Amino acid sequence: MQNHIALYNADGELIDRITERRLEKLQALGRIARVVRHRKGHINRVIQIRLPGEGKPARPADYLGTRYSVKQPLGDGRSCWRLRSLGGRQSETDLAPEEVRPVFLQVVLDCLSHARV
Repeated sequence: MQNHIALYNADGELIDRITERRLEKLQALGRIARVVRHRKGHINRVIQIRLPGEGKPARPADYLGTRYSVKQPLGDGRSCWRLRSLGGRQSETDLAPEEVRPVFLQVVLDCLSHARV
């Protein structure tokens, strides 16, 4: 039984397990970005280069969305949470444009739980 090498795409997703011969072919074609070796010298895994037209790797922020609250440092060295303004506004008090306020208030009202009688 031949030893197979793990082949990962540029995003770190396992694609296949390949033989050393196939690895040599991929290296000759310039498709391998990095070969990761074990401290004893054998190849642990290989990572392909990102090809033109492939998407960017997924980041945690892609799944979590935009952060609308940020930590703001205070003058005494401590920090507090501050809401980020919408639309790149610089105001500390007027955080949202007039046209989005009804939408925001509706979301807040939908999140409130009603008291059970």
